[in-house]
Amino acid sequence: MHLQSILLKNGRIIDPVNGLDLVGNFLIHNRKCAEINPASLPEGIREIDITGKWLVPGLIDIHVHLREPGEEYKETIESGANAAAAGGFTAVACMPNTKPVLDTAQMIKAVLEKAQDASCRVYPVGALSAHSKGNALSDMGDMYAAGAVAFTDDGRPVDDSQLMRRAMEYAGHYGVPIISHSEEMSLSRHGSMNEGSMSTRMGIIGIPRAAEEIMVYRDLALAGLTGQHLHLAHISTKESVSLIRRAKANGCPVTAETAPHYFSLTEKAIGTYDTYAKMNPPLRTDKDVEAIKRGLEDGTLDLIASDHAPHSDMEKLLEFDRAANGIIGLETSLSLALQLVQKKTISETRLVELMSVNPAKVLGLAGGTLAADAQADVTVIDPIRQYTYERGSIVSTSKNSPFIGWKLTGKAVLTIVGGRITYEDL
Repeated sequence: MHLQSILLKNGRIIDPVNGLDLVGNFLIHNRKCAEINPASLPEGIREIDITGKWLVPGLIDIHVHLREPGEEYKETIESGANAAAAGGFTAVACMPNTKPVLDTAQMIKAVLEKAQDASCRVYPVGALSAHSKGNALSDMGDMYAAGAVAFTDDGRPVDDSQLMRRAMEYAGHYGVPIISHSEEMSLSRHGSMNEGSMSTRMGIIGIPRAAEEIMVYRDLALAGLTGQHLHLAHISTKESVSLIRRAKANGCPVTAETAPHYFSLTEKAIGTYDTYAKMNPPLRTDKDVEAIKRGLEDGTLDLIASDHAPHSDMEKLLEFDRAANGIIGLETSLSLALQLVQKKTISETRLVELMSVNPAKVLGLAGGTLAADAQADVTVIDPIRQYTYERGSIVSTSKNSPFIGWKLTGKAVLTIVGGRITYEDL
């Protein structure tokens, strides 16, 4: 939609950075956040009544897989950005495990060029090692100069501790984090679900919690050694949360995320071998879910990221141990997080911190604020909109979600990126 001045009227304006939580009118002008309750308005303005809805800084998801280049049949930058906008996201950071891997400046530039006209801002994350094979460092300097906002080999762990140390030191030179996929492969190899009584009953090789926790501990130790920013992806276990809590108390430069499925589902969602509930790390137990919720509440976990991982039915409708790991999440992430607000686990302000303010801080991105002259990235949320998440309404190219059929309350109804409306469902 073409750019124009927009007045969002009678919304609940929530901006934790500036200590705002009030009902008022919000003016967007010249691509910027302009003024709250303006005394005068520019000509040709579009006025939108958002009574009863929340107006927050644009949501940011720093962990998505867009599959382009190489697997466009699963998702493209365009379709993924459209799904993001439908979920209320004004920006996403895309992981480098494409085909080929995003491990050169040319690849980073290609993603940015492809994303120029997308429905949200797209920030590429570069591979930590060459070809993400864990043998030698990638050229982070060139990728950083080209626009990479962090580095990771997400999808596979970095087994070599010395390489991980050097990566932290190298990335620290540019002031960007290393994102850790915490998995001890010798423990998780061949596993398909959480190790426990349920995996035994189902006859599925399990993945113990320790497979995550050992690598979380190692990378926390390396962050302490190097003094460089470590970001831990998709945290799923109680002990991982405890390790991060202790490390933060000791001054370790670490931030951490979890995904909505780790506070919304347990291993029981696998039911009768439902591969749509297969992911890595796997769904855990009730006690892990409760620990994740506490971590989000008390600040141990800094943000919520979807780990949006599109797969076609060719990869999912297989025997459980052969099916691909991962689920889509951009379109359900907000609604599932809103359940935490509805149940009084977190406040509305904390939700905005977890899904906008802190993602911007962790990767050093513009956004996370409605301050005057900030870029006009805005999300409007209807906290009481009820809907059923149905396969036919999914914007993402892939449909691999365990939440299909769920009745949800609360969703994004307006997404504005740089003053341009990219999604509207008022």
